[in-house]
Amino acid sequence: MTRRKRILSGNRPTGRLHLGNYLGALQNWVKLQEEYDCFYMVADWHALTSDYADTRDMPGNIESMVLDWLSAGLDPERSVLFIQSKVKQHAELALILGMFVPLPWLERCPTYKEALAQIQEKDLRTYGFLGYPVLQAADILIYKADTVPVGEDQLPHLELTREIARRVNFIYGEIFVEPQHILSRVPKLLGTDGRKMSKSYGNCIYLSDSEKTVNEKVSQMVTDPARVRKTDAGHPEVCSVFDYHKVFNPDRTDEIADGCRNATIGCVACKKILAASLNTVLEPMRARRADLMNRPDYLKQVIEDGNRRAFEEAERTMAVVRPALNLTP
Repeated sequence: MTRRKRILSGNRPTGRLHLGNYLGALQNWVKLQEEYDCFYMVADWHALTSDYADTRDMPGNIESMVLDWLSAGLDPERSVLFIQSKVKQHAELALILGMFVPLPWLERCPTYKEALAQIQEKDLRTYGFLGYPVLQAADILIYKADTVPVGEDQLPHLELTREIARRVNFIYGEIFVEPQHILSRVPKLLGTDGRKMSKSYGNCIYLSDSEKTVNEKVSQMVTDPARVRKTDAGHPEVCSVFDYHKVFNPDRTDEIADGCRNATIGCVACKKILAASLNTVLEPMRARRADLMNRPDYLKQVIEDGNRRAFEEAERTMAVVRPALNLTP
């Protein structure tokens, strides 16, 4: 029997997940469960690469993120949900792979250079941050992932993973699978203030927000600045609310756009339509989350079981890697 192809992906536990996270990754993860064997990782070691100076929120962030995953529809019977630091083989393989990686391979990584230039409030000139792609390669290769869902900004990292796999395979034989990508086309979804959706900006709509909170946040969203009164003609192409409608009300975009341009629908009514649609999407997640929060033992069991399954699979790979490199069993 041919095994199903395998996927590895993950999130850093930096806080509650928002609509951007859902559209950019989580929604796709839920669908991928139907076709692939999926390993979804809480990337807590990766969080340390930039947030090593303050880890007080890490335990709560991990629990909150797993709750969001399960609430959105990830099924622990079909997917392995695990915490990276509970599978020590990740660190072992990352250390080994680091021996094969020339320093320029890491220094040329565009996301590394961009982060150094743009993020001034944190000291990112560390060994861990520079070596982030090597740990990422270990995460992927240790599960023999055939495919990795990524955005365009992550393609250089995945290509580096393939380069590392090729280099090891060339020297020691076919040990690793070279993973391919599934490109995630993320819809444009700005924050409520028109800037990039970011926790640090305080402009996110979270998957765990209540109906009341969603209504309040949507009512405060930035719209076409040139439209002061309801009778003014609007320009939906410059309105972030309309960008949301294109994602969450695709069947009504023509109607809403015409109403905006012809001033037959005001911004308040437009936002109420959007809030209702968002709450329709989020309500099943809220219900599942409420149920899960009443079953803390179940959540603990899901994580422990996922950790065990990931550990067993990772050890199978390391049982091949160690002797291939003539390391002591």
